[in-house]
Amino acid sequence: MSGINVGRWIGGGVVAGAIMWVMEGAASTLYMKDMEAAMQAHGLSMETGPATIAVSVLASLIAGLALIFFYAGVRPRFGPGPRTAVRVAVALWLGGYLLFLLGYQVLGLFPAGMLVLWGTVGLVEMILACLVGAWLYREA
Repeated sequence: MSGINVGRWIGGGVVAGAIMWVMEGAASTLYMKDMEAAMQAHGLSMETGPATIAVSVLASLIAGLALIFFYAGVRPRFGPGPRTAVRVAVALWLGGYLLFLLGYQVLGLFPAGMLVLWGTVGLVEMILACLVGAWLYREA
């Protein structure tokens, strides 16, 4: 068994992260009014600036790198291809994305309908990002 192809992992991860960042930004228009209303109801601000954008880019990059790292790790067991990429994306969505959405629900920070939409968009973006990143990844 060989190691992970680091160059392809980074390349696929960066592309996956970029896809996630763009899709999340575009999809946020679907629930931005609900998010702003919920934040204002709790006395919180939605102000964005360079630091906020930098953090969102970094978070998407980390998520993309994690997706492709786990894809590369399970690829020898499940085989290369889209089926494995979808499995990885769904597993990471369940273990990460869904958990923070449930936390928001428990805290009552956002309306349930917005969280369902946010989660659905997140699942779709993770699957698409992992499919593209996995397509770019090749073993060493």
